[in-house]
Amino acid sequence: MKVDHTDNLAGNGAETGTASALYASASPREVRALIRAGEITSPTAGMAAGYAQANLVILPAEYASDFAEYARINPAPCPVLETLKASPYTRLMAADGNILTDIPKYRIYRNGALDAEVTDASEYYQSGMVGFLIGCSFSFEEALMRAGIEVRHIAMVRNVPMYKTNIMTKPCGPFSGPTVCSMRPMTREQAELAYKITAAMPNVHGAPVHIGDPKDIGIADIMRPDYGDSVEIREGEVCVFWPCGVTPQAAIENAKPPIVITHSPGHMFITDILNSELNDFLEAHKGE
Repeated sequence: MKVDHTDNLAGNGAETGTASALYASASPREVRALIRAGEITSPTAGMAAGYAQANLVILPAEYASDFAEYARINPAPCPVLETLKASPYTRLMAADGNILTDIPKYRIYRNGALDAEVTDASEYYQSGMVGFLIGCSFSFEEALMRAGIEVRHIAMVRNVPMYKTNIMTKPCGPFSGPTVCSMRPMTREQAELAYKITAAMPNVHGAPVHIGDPKDIGIADIMRPDYGDSVEIREGEVCVFWPCGVTPQAAIENAKPPIVITHSPGHMFITDILNSELNDFLEAHKGE
């Protein structure tokens, strides 16, 4: 197992683009197997094109109820796709998934502080922990590209830029904090189209929460993201911000559980569910 004790938040540039292009036509099961074998450690944007991806939070059992309610009352940044109680194996979102081995890179938080990044989280898992798979905006990027909208971080072979904003989440128990947003630059006309496309995809964050000046939502320097990589913003383009599944990591910093396992920003769990079928699938399995 590779362990990186670091607080470096940057993405993986060329590695990201190479891997994304190479595995775009691979099946989710194939990509998960390669991740499990340690052959993929880069961000997953563009991999297994057409399939929903998910963020991850794994907490001690005594924090699970409050976190579940925190997610329920903050559905835009925290749309829960599946809850895994006392087992790391997925039941709904993938036939053979293991949330401890099937994500390219994990973060380990201790008492709210980032302690390590690892490519296999198995040794950190404790009996009774509860896992949450949370919808990811990578899932709607295929729809944007099909509509002719360039997704800049994919085009530039970078990780998506993500920012802590002044849009506060609704608190629950020890969990509170800012909404983290991902950003994609595009023309104003494209932004209007992107709004319509993503508004129909509430389980992967839905419509943008802000279009325009980053300073309006508390971002001082758009070229210095809190997570991921900066991207080029061309003349005539606007910044479009979506709620992001990294939001729980900001809340974890405030809640300070003794240990939490999350995905590393940009490194997702790839599900077996097509983006086009996700809403209907979740409705059919509501309550499971």
